[in-house]
Amino acid sequence: MSAALDKLKGWFALGGVDRGALPVRDQVDIAGARPVRLLAFDQTLLAVVAVLVGLGVVMVYSASIALNDSPRFAAYSQGFFLERHVLSLAIAFVVAVAVVQVPMGFWEKQAPAVFVLALILLALVLVPFIGKVVNYSRRWIPLGIMNFQPSELAKLAIALYAANYMVRRMDARENFFRAVTPMVVAVAFAGALLLREPDMGAFIVIATIAMGILFLGGVNARMFFLIALVIVITFAIIIAFDDLRRERILAYLDPWNPKYAQGKGYQLTHSLIAIGRGQFFGQGLGNSVEKLNYLPEAHTDFLLAVIGEELGFVGVATVIGLFFWLTRRIFLIGRQAIALDRVFAGLLCQGIGVWFGFQTFINMGVNLGVLPTKGLTLPLMSYGGSAILMNFIALAMVVRADVENRALMRGGRA
Repeated sequence: MSAALDKLKGWFALGGVDRGALPVRDQVDIAGARPVRLLAFDQTLLAVVAVLVGLGVVMVYSASIALNDSPRFAAYSQGFFLERHVLSLAIAFVVAVAVVQVPMGFWEKQAPAVFVLALILLALVLVPFIGKVVNYSRRWIPLGIMNFQPSELAKLAIALYAANYMVRRMDARENFFRAVTPMVVAVAFAGALLLREPDMGAFIVIATIAMGILFLGGVNARMFFLIALVIVITFAIIIAFDDLRRERILAYLDPWNPKYAQGKGYQLTHSLIAIGRGQFFGQGLGNSVEKLNYLPEAHTDFLLAVIGEELGFVGVATVIGLFFWLTRRIFLIGRQAIALDRVFAGLLCQGIGVWFGFQTFINMGVNLGVLPTKGLTLPLMSYGGSAILMNFIALAMVVRADVENRALMRGGRA
């Protein structure tokens, strides 16, 4: 097991990084970098993101166009969710343009502060007169034009904090208690707040991001396996002693059982019906039947099911291919940063890659019926202002890391 994990680290070219042993092409000052030039970063990366976002806009409109026929959304217009989604994208784009101007050195210094801010917001959302309850969960803080979800900030915050933590603890990677215990405590504290909302899905994503960065940062393979085992056992215990989560697992195992088909298995069965109706080429854009108030959360968690019904296997495969390319490219940018002795930037990019890749995998697995139902959106595509905002900010940081990589390789400034 240890040899296999070490081999996997080598594949990412991140395992056992010695910050002082890696060559640096040119020592340049990037802390006071000038505004980013349009042609100074990977335009293909932005093109893939634009395709995913554009397809997301079309599918969110298609999936939500009939929602005002239900009593819950009767007061909304047909274009309500499209308008809100486009507004969220506009805000996220403006913020991302600002973030891409900020040097990575700033985020390295402020990573602990961002993590503390995320913890404060996770605590505040639990306060009755601050947090907003939707579908029996208290996960949102109303901000007027949008509801902010602190768990989305926590995903980015844990990536920043874990990358910063590994840089500071680089000399203690072989010591279990010095290298791992403080990080485990931080994740456990965030997880306790998330489980109070409750938001098990976000907790799983945050734990995976932290574990991924610890692994890629060079933590001893045996230690990593031990921590992973403890985390899996912990989640199993949580599920076993929670009636709601246990029922979800049972419904996932047998969704067509009459006991679950109209209850905990309702979303899964209708998602599978939608995917099945799509066949190879789909029923055609706008021709989904399941979105007509049969499939709950069709514009958020189950957007892929609508894509499958309207665009078929071809549409789903295209989305999978685009996300695979995007995740791989993010990892490569991180790998390049590591090679240039920019460990924080590299590990942050890898953490963001773990975030996007793992959450996409979970969302698609849920929609296709291979994983139990969890409330996780499809990054960049699903309706949700907080998720879109944090996705854009995270990608802006990746773009900034790429800009600084290129500046170092050409011996100039970002």
